Amino acid sequence: MSEFIKNVEQAVKSMRELFPQTPLQKNDFLSQKYDAEVFLKREDLSPVRSYKIRGAFNSIKKVLSQSSSNKNFVCASAGNHAQGVAFVCRYLNLRGFIFMPVTTPQQKIDKTLSFGGKNIEIRLTGDYFDSTLKSAIEFSKNNDAIFLPPFDSLAVMEGQATVLSEILSQFGSSNYPDLIFLAVGGGGLSSGMLKYSQELKSSISFRLVEPSGAASLKAALLNKKQVTLDRVNNFVDGAAVARIGDLNFKILKDVPLEYILTVKEDRLCTTMLEMLNTEGIVLEPAGGLSIDALKDIEKSVLKGRRIVCVVSGGNFDFERLPDVKERALKFSGKKKYLILRMPQRPGALKEFLSLLGPNDDIARFEYLKKSARNFGSVLLGIETTDYKSFDILFEKMIKSGFEYQDITENQTLTEFIV
Repeated sequence: MSEFIKNVEQAVKSMRELFPQTPLQKNDFLSQKYDAEVFLKREDLSPVRSYKIRGAFNSIKKVLSQSSSNKNFVCASAGNHAQGVAFVCRYLNLRGFIFMPVTTPQQKIDKTLSFGGKNIEIRLTGDYFDSTLKSAIEFSKNNDAIFLPPFDSLAVMEGQATVLSEILSQFGSSNYPDLIFLAVGGGGLSSGMLKYSQELKSSISFRLVEPSGAASLKAALLNKKQVTLDRVNNFVDGAAVARIGDLNFKILKDVPLEYILTVKEDRLCTTMLEMLNTEGIVLEPAGGLSIDALKDIEKSVLKGRRIVCVVSGGNFDFERLPDVKERALKFSGKKKYLILRMPQRPGALKEFLSLLGPNDDIARFEYLKKSARNFGSVLLGIETTDYKSFDILFEKMIKSGFEYQDITENQTLTEFIV
C-alpha cells in the first residue's frame, strides 16, 4: 500500500468523528434516461453541503499532528472552501480568519458565519479574488498563521480522495463502477481521486467536467503546460478557476484530452432545474456539472454500465433562480431577445402584436430610442412554449416588413441592455 493510499485511509477514519460517509444513491430517473446504472455520490449532503470540508479537515488535522501549539488558520474564499474551514475551526475550537472580496454577497457571508460561529473572523478586502488572496497570504506570514490553500496541496488532495475511498467501500470490492464523472475547478478533487485510483491500480475510467467559460484544465492540456485564462465566466462559481493548481496538474497532465468534457453554462441550467423539479435535489452550478455531462456521451457508450456522478455541492442561493430559469429558457430556444425596428406610425404596434402566436408571450418590451424620424428601436424579450414558434414568428415579421436583430447569443450586448 502506497503512502498516499495510507494517508487517505487514515483521513477517512479521522473524518468519521466529524461526519458519516455521504450517501451513494442509485438514481432511477437518470438510470432510465440513459439505460444504465447511474449513482449519485451526494457530497451536497455533507455538513457544509460540499466535499470541500474533506480537504479543509485533513489539512488542519495534519498541521495539528505536527505541532502542539494552538495555531491560527487563514483561507481566502467566498464559497465552499471558506465554509469547510469555518466548520472545522468551530468543531476543533480553533481560530480561523477568512478573507473574502468586498463584493461577496451577504448570503455567503452569513452562511460562513453560521458554520464558524465565534471561532472565525471574516475580513472583506479587495474587489477581486487575486487581491483578496494576496491579503490572506500576507496576513498569515505576518501573524504566524497557517494558510490553507483550496486545492493546490497534497493534504487537500488526500482529503478529497476520501470521496473515492468511500465510493469503493460502498460498492464493495467486486462491484467497482465503470465510469466516474466529476467536476474540475482548481483540481483538488480530480487529482486526489485519480491519484488514489492509479495507485490502487483500478480499472475505473474518469470523465472530468469543466464549465466551458472556465476550462483551465483543457487549456493546460492543449498547451502541454499550465496557462492562466484571460477571461473566466464566473457563473459556475464553484469551478470557475482561471489556472489549474501546480500539484494538481502534475497528476492530471496525462489525462487523455477526450476525457475532459466542457459544459455550456446555459445548458447546465436545464439540468439544475430538471433535478430540482423531478428529483427534488438542489444543486449549485458546480454540483450539476457531472450530471449534465452525461448528455455529451453517446447512449450506446453508457448503456448497461455502472456510472457514478459526484454531486460536488448543493450551496445554491435561491436568489439566483430567476437567472437559472432565464438561461435554461434561452438554451432550449424558448426565449429570445430582439431589437425591433418599429415604424413610427399609428397601428404599427397593434400590427406587430397580431403576429404573435397563441403561446408567445412578451416578457420584456422597452422603447430604446428614436433612431430616425420614421423608426424607433424596441428591445423585445419573447417567451414561448415551443421553440419552433420563433421560426413562424420570424417568417411573419419578414413578410410584414418588420426589421429585427436577434441578440440572444450576443453576450456582451445582452449583459449591457437586458
